[in-house]
Amino acid sequence: MKKLALFLISLIAVVGCACTMTKASDAVKEYLGKYNNQDPEILVELDSLVKEEEFTDEQSESYKEVMKKQYTDLKYEIVDETYNGDEATVTTKITVYDLYKAQKNAEEYKNEHEEEFTDEDKKYDVKKFLDYKIKEMKKSDERTEYTIDFKVVKKDGKWTIDNISTEDLEKIHGIYNYAND
Repeated sequence: MKKLALFLISLIAVVGCACTMTKASDAVKEYLGKYNNQDPEILVELDSLVKEEEFTDEQSESYKEVMKKQYTDLKYEIVDETYNGDEATVTTKITVYDLYKAQKNAEEYKNEHEEEFTDEDKKYDVKKFLDYKIKEMKKSDERTEYTIDFKVVKKDGKWTIDNISTEDLEKIHGIYNYAND
């Protein structure tokens, strides 16, 4: 009986959640919630991203730790939503760790201390630099704020986020180069 009651409560919660996507901002909240909750879909994307880099296994794991912290601690606020029929724009303010600044500072440090990032033959050692850069990213606690205009469309009665630009993904990851804005 307890199992049946628990099942019914769970079913009601799931059905209730599925029916509440009445606003475009609900799709944005669901999407960013996947980052906060480290949804498997997001973690698969993170794995794919990491595989494209020239990381050692240890560096890959450290980088994933940095990104998981970024995802969990991502904060957002829906600022505005405007509708035009089955299309909407949801303006969202996000706050993330400023990993761009950590990476930029690591690059500057490398340029000023080249000897620290060479091997015994005095050749540049990318592994040493990546270790340093990831360490700097890991200890970064400075935050930055971005505004993202999510394009949301209504398909089959449900609001879904349209294509997300690379720039917006970089903002979510905290690596967007805001120095060129």
